Amino acid sequence: MLAAMCLTACDDYLTAPEPGVTKAEDYYTSGKACIFNVNACYSPLQWEYSSTYSSEWFIGDIVSDDALKGGQNLNDMAAVYDMENWKTIANNDLLNDFYRAQYLGVGRCNLALKNIPGVDVDEVMTPSVKQRILGEAHFLRAYYYFRLLRVFGGVPLTLDVIESTDKWTMPRASVDDVYKAIINDLEEANKGLWVKSKYDKGDLGRATKGAAQAMLMKTYLYMAGPFWQSKGVTTSSAECYRRARAWGDSIIASGEYSLNPDYVDNFSLEGENGIESVFEIQYTEDPNSDYGADAGGFGMTRGTFTVQLTRSRSSKLGGGWGFNKPTQNLYDEFEDGDARREATILNPDQAKYIENSNEEIYLGDSYLNRKYGLYTVVGANDTIAGRGANVGKDTVDMYKLTHATRGPINNKQIRYADVLLMHAEACIGDGDAAAATADLNQVRSMRGMPAYPGYTYKVNGNVIASPTIEQAVRHERRVELGMEGHRWFDIVRWYGLDGTGVKAHMDAYKATETADAQSQMAEFQAGKHELMPIPSKQRELNSALTQNDGY
Repeated sequence: MLAAMCLTACDDYLTAPEPGVTKAEDYYTSGKACIFNVNACYSPLQWEYSSTYSSEWFIGDIVSDDALKGGQNLNDMAAVYDMENWKTIANNDLLNDFYRAQYLGVGRCNLALKNIPGVDVDEVMTPSVKQRILGEAHFLRAYYYFRLLRVFGGVPLTLDVIESTDKWTMPRASVDDVYKAIINDLEEANKGLWVKSKYDKGDLGRATKGAAQAMLMKTYLYMAGPFWQSKGVTTSSAECYRRARAWGDSIIASGEYSLNPDYVDNFSLEGENGIESVFEIQYTEDPNSDYGADAGGFGMTRGTFTVQLTRSRSSKLGGGWGFNKPTQNLYDEFEDGDARREATILNPDQAKYIENSNEEIYLGDSYLNRKYGLYTVVGANDTIAGRGANVGKDTVDMYKLTHATRGPINNKQIRYADVLLMHAEACIGDGDAAAATADLNQVRSMRGMPAYPGYTYKVNGNVIASPTIEQAVRHERRVELGMEGHRWFDIVRWYGLDGTGVKAHMDAYKATETADAQSQMAEFQAGKHELMPIPSKQRELNSALTQNDGY
């Protein structure tokens, strides 16, 4: 009897559930649990720190002609120094953290999409809510793959939960297959998501039908461009432009969005999720920090590092870390009288505000990114649109952070101005210059600028006196969306690999930089530097991963 009891006890012990482990079938028992799961799918969008800082604007702004790295010195954030100067190698920590965060997001979406369909509706998850949250998960999975694709090219495509190590090793999917998966997810999202006006105030910030339509337009615009066509997209450029225009027509016709008459309000706390907002990464005040070994990184906070990362290193201007410094090249492309320049770029009075020029002036650049620094007013000649009452106020107003490194401001991923300018591009590609001109002038009119074609501007120091409608739309995207993380990805998709390609554009930009900045830049290699290397740590984990050309 004793022997039998021992055997039975041992058997029970061996088959007992592992402590602290929740099985999927035990978790997915209520609508509330399903909503919590989808909420968790958003979190990796917020993550900016693991082994280093990994905000996407380190690529979108600094790799482009819009910004220099900044920071305390050349060695501060060496991973970003390498990327901005075409010296990137595969062991770049920022790229590894960025890659990991997107796949953690994909994994959470896969879990939701596998399990939520089998959960019964209840008083919390009504049929409409269930359809909506599944749409959110589809949207977010597409969004994570879109972010991966435009940085690395084709990547492993997993649309199911990876439950064992034997499923981990998989090759890279083709660029065309990843684009098709993105489109399939976004079309599914569009079916289930609600329009923005249907959401309660507390749910603003969730993916909407308009966000899905905007991303469908954006995806087709990328596919239409010469670079991505050269990477194996099988849908013709003409067809991509036609589909992009149709999705743009849908979001414009919805009447859910409009341009904010106060441009600056788009980048204020009061203006978050406002009339021009299509999709934002949500942040809030948070006393927690994911900085340091004890915190562990990736998700220990709901505040953003970006305010502290981009504020001036001067204590008089916030005592930040001084990264993402707008270039003179960007400053010069704004037309005279364009108040968006002052809303985008803070040009501090050096005698009054700069305390240590060795740390606050980076390779000759003293400019600051104003949009995410939570600065409002500076100088006696401030002419920011919508802030006329502050003109003549000789001081800097700053939002006081309640945490030493965390800010509450959302990251604006898609604004309605972006939608109109993407729609203009699609109309150009579809052969309708008149419709493109109407989109362009709608934006310019709201910003107090003269209508196309009656104006000139500069590109790489050269005056463009009679721009084509395509040139004018590209110019408008740069000045309207400056320092919002779009620029590098726009350059790549626009210019491709031919004689007027990305290399030609970046070489022309390099010639406008200071001698100090030029001395740090390696030679841009066409066919290599348009994409970043697959992180070496990921190739160690997945032996089937091949590397991008040239790395």
